[in-house]
Amino acid sequence: MKKIDLNCDMGESFGHYKIGLDDEVIKYVTSANIGCGFHGGDPLVMRKTVKIAKENGVGIGAHPGFPDLMGFGRRKMDVTPEEIKNYVLYQIGSLYAFAKAEGEKLQHIKPHGALYNAMVNDERLSRAVMEGIAEFDKELIVLGLAGSKVINIAEETGLKVASEAFADRAYNPDGTLVSRRLPNAVITNPQEVLSRVIRMTKEEKIECINGEIIERKIDTICVHGDSPGAVESVKVIRQGLEKEGIPALPMKRFL
Repeated sequence: MKKIDLNCDMGESFGHYKIGLDDEVIKYVTSANIGCGFHGGDPLVMRKTVKIAKENGVGIGAHPGFPDLMGFGRRKMDVTPEEIKNYVLYQIGSLYAFAKAEGEKLQHIKPHGALYNAMVNDERLSRAVMEGIAEFDKELIVLGLAGSKVINIAEETGLKVASEAFADRAYNPDGTLVSRRLPNAVITNPQEVLSRVIRMTKEEKIECINGEIIERKIDTICVHGDSPGAVESVKVIRQGLEKEGIPALPMKRFL
């Protein structure tokens, strides 16, 4: 039986700034990618998010990004492989401390925003990130864009991998995500999002922005908790999967 993980970026609020609806969205997802302070998140938010993930049986993952708080980690930065490896190690270590304090283990690592996207085409950057993760713990699962070289590089580094698709993001025919700067990059209709998720899960097919269909192996699907109608959209997805008889589980339970 096909199983799927639903992951969501969380713990990205910091100080007086609230981002996302974590307390509600976490009821419907199976894995949480928790901001580690570089693009979003702070110590108080990180610990709180680890706690609510634990309470809801949700897998805990670090969500490292570029050190770009003002740009929310969505601006590509010119960094050396050594720099990014250490940035990633630093961020994983910070979340690990809070997970350990709560008696939990880290399940996975998902690079954030511009770092995630840059890794798709920048092999040196991707290898540096994987080396940092492997130096910390080779048992961690790494999320990478389904069908991209990131998956191969992670496997070559000896890491476990989860191939990821995006529920509410438009795709280019080459399998990359349509830039958020372009129109229709984000899909907001919950029923349309659900239809895409069911097809991704059951058929492992994705409809691109031009109508072309591409096939991808998919282990985990990213849903967003900071977009309009996020809670309703995630709820619809989870209930829709249940109606189709598709178990939604933390990725560590089937990878």
